Amino acid sequence: MVRFLGYIVGVGFLVFVVGAFAAGYLIQMASKDLPDYTQLATYEPPVMTRIYAADGSLLAEYAEQRRLFVPVSQMPKRLIEAFISAEDKTFFKHGGLDWIGIAAAAYRYAQVKLTGRGQIVGASTITQQVAKNFLLTNERSLERKLKEALLVLRIEQTFSKDQILDLYLNEIFLGLNSYGVAAASLNYFGKSLDELTLQEMAYLAALPKGPNNYHPVRQKERAIERRNWVLRQMYENGYITEEEMKEAQEKPLEVSPRPFGAQLFAAESFAEEVRRELVAMYGKSKLERGGLSVRTTLDPKLQLYARQSLARGLINLDRKRGYRGAIANRNLASAPDWALLLKDQRSPEDIAPWRLAIVLEVGDGEATLGLQPKLLPDGKLGPEREKAKVPLALMSWARAYVDGTELGPEIAKVSDVLKPGDIVYVAPSKDPLQYHLMQMPDVDGALVAMDPHTGRVLAMVGGFSYGRSQFNRAVQALRQPGSSFKPIVYAAALDNGYSPASVVLDAPIEFKMPDGSMWKPKNYQNKFFGPSTLRRGVEQSRNGMTVRLADELGMTKIIDLATRLGIYDKLPRQLAMALGAGETTLMKMVTAYAMIDNGGKRIEPSLIDRVQDRYGRTVFRHDKRDCAGCSGVEWAPDLPEPELLDVREQVMSPYTAYQITSMMEGVIDRGTGRKMKVLGKPVAGKTGTSNEERDAWFIGYTPDLVVGTYIGYDNPRPMGKGRTGGELAAPIVADFMRLALRDKPAAPFRVPRAIELIPIDAKTGKRAIFGQEGVILEAFKPGDEPPDSTKIIGEGTVTASAQDQAEAEGLVLVPPAASGQAAFPQAPAVPVSPEAPPATGGGLTDGGSGLY
Repeated sequence: MVRFLGYIVGVGFLVFVVGAFAAGYLIQMASKDLPDYTQLATYEPPVMTRIYAADGSLLAEYAEQRRLFVPVSQMPKRLIEAFISAEDKTFFKHGGLDWIGIAAAAYRYAQVKLTGRGQIVGASTITQQVAKNFLLTNERSLERKLKEALLVLRIEQTFSKDQILDLYLNEIFLGLNSYGVAAASLNYFGKSLDELTLQEMAYLAALPKGPNNYHPVRQKERAIERRNWVLRQMYENGYITEEEMKEAQEKPLEVSPRPFGAQLFAAESFAEEVRRELVAMYGKSKLERGGLSVRTTLDPKLQLYARQSLARGLINLDRKRGYRGAIANRNLASAPDWALLLKDQRSPEDIAPWRLAIVLEVGDGEATLGLQPKLLPDGKLGPEREKAKVPLALMSWARAYVDGTELGPEIAKVSDVLKPGDIVYVAPSKDPLQYHLMQMPDVDGALVAMDPHTGRVLAMVGGFSYGRSQFNRAVQALRQPGSSFKPIVYAAALDNGYSPASVVLDAPIEFKMPDGSMWKPKNYQNKFFGPSTLRRGVEQSRNGMTVRLADELGMTKIIDLATRLGIYDKLPRQLAMALGAGETTLMKMVTAYAMIDNGGKRIEPSLIDRVQDRYGRTVFRHDKRDCAGCSGVEWAPDLPEPELLDVREQVMSPYTAYQITSMMEGVIDRGTGRKMKVLGKPVAGKTGTSNEERDAWFIGYTPDLVVGTYIGYDNPRPMGKGRTGGELAAPIVADFMRLALRDKPAAPFRVPRAIELIPIDAKTGKRAIFGQEGVILEAFKPGDEPPDSTKIIGEGTVTASAQDQAEAEGLVLVPPAASGQAAFPQAPAVPVSPEAPPATGGGLTDGGSGLY
């Protein structure tokens, strides 16, 4: 017997030794390629980039994974207790492995395998989940489980419990592309962590086991059941009272999923352009994973004004062009519920309060429409069925579209416009039961507002609706600026010896083209006005005298200035370019005018003020000025402000900049920009219209604000006779400035020192007596003065009396004929654009023309 017992002990000992050896061998093998758990100490989770407006309001978020890192020390205690109760109630007691839980899970595993009933439940602790999520795969194998156990023990030995929770609560996936509790709190409830209620914390703690299983909309009942289970666990673990548990369990589950991308209404095109710039600066991965904090130049209030002004202008234009018909027509008898006919119709979210509607009944005086119900998160239509009336008076604008200029007959009754089954847009009126008939404009546009001293873009709208089209017409649309380019031509002349009082002949002129044809630039009125001052040429947007001036001056000087101002990178040396035939963007034109406004200092347009990395270190700053006295100085109330040196390059003479500004003030007072006079404040600006009214521009500015607008089709084509920059674009800029400047006092433009303001005759440019009719104060550079005689560019010297006599008699002056030749014939009566350059392919090059 003793011998037998000895045998058993020996065998048992041998088995133990072999088992221990085998276990040691397995542990050694598993340890060979064990991941480096120490990397968790320096782990940087992918964090979303957040973009802010200038006032600090959230503009947009971009991320591969929605995640915000919040230290566990800054998290609400009850949130941590909710996750501990749901995931690992002995977290603060065990050393990484919960042996009781493992035994229970093993028993459950055996039970399921033997009976074939039930579900296998794991027993992973929070530390095990950290090891699996950060260092291992989801592979189900003995080797992976062994590695996990080894890692867990080492992690527990190396990191504190709070450090482990830091990793877990900021990494765990909780649905809605939310990684970490801070992102989930925002994405599910639109709240920061410290704003969460008890029931909301419990719901977040219910999600780690399977967010899709407890979706707040698709699996609402299961989600509430799981949330209530978490609340009970919190009660049983002593974290909350029974009363708190019952009160929270009775609350409904209410979520408000937060949209991604732009967060401020009307700022979508601005946010997208910022995103493009950040991708160009840092790459897509850094943008979506780097946790950048970006402060932009956007002024939310001005952005809203910009959107409103542009939309109003486009709608007003669209109504003048006529009604193009319903979006679609449906057979009302084909569906038991009229709302079903609207289910598949989608409207852009950014055109609210407009709504889609279907015409149900049509009478002579009004139509009854059914408004599209709200679409629920599960894709179904809401139960409400709203109806509205559109009276004849609120659709009287809807005369039939003919050609964009002419309209169909006036509306006599509603059936002239609508019929049952028509799907249309409507917008509420002052009467809550009545709606306006609306339609989406087919002509689009853009608006940019800029600080002229810094280049900061304060507002930018890229089109009528970002939801309809993401094409940003402010920076992506290459269009002919038309006469809005003329101030650059005249500024080049002022930089090269001319003055605003210099006289240029406005008369027919023609040039032979390389193909043998003749180019004859004409004015909009198809008339010529004889010798005129440079000021007059800008104010009245004269084409003929602008081309003559460019011919005399030489396109090289004009191109050089346009390049310094950033309008073009490489402009063809053709005379047609002097009339704005070269394509550029609204942003570039606004930037050029900003440099004129600020006295000729170079600026770069910027949508971004500052970029900080995830640690708060500034990695980009738009303002490049060096502040030597800003560092290492302890602040004190009596400390003087540090001086910042202006290192901006001077790209235009400050005298020239003021002279051209003064001339563009005349555009508002006496010229093509008269619609800006409603502001009652000093404003300068210039209209622009390309051939056949394809593009309409206006760029205007005050001493501290530059605003530009472009209007036109995305695929350029004529908008109709009379659709000029002065008629379409200028009112939009005026509307915006009225809102933006209503609380600001009128301020005159800053006059450079040594500029002389001398009274001259506005027609002849000669010195005159101030106060007499037709006399204005003209700006002259130091040493310049009005001419004693009128030297006319393009003709010999003529007397002022002859000039006045010719204009008084309505004569059209022509350039002198060469010996033995007839003068140029007067241009035929062909209606052209008010400031119309010929097609880009026309014009004369410097080479071989003999004109430069």
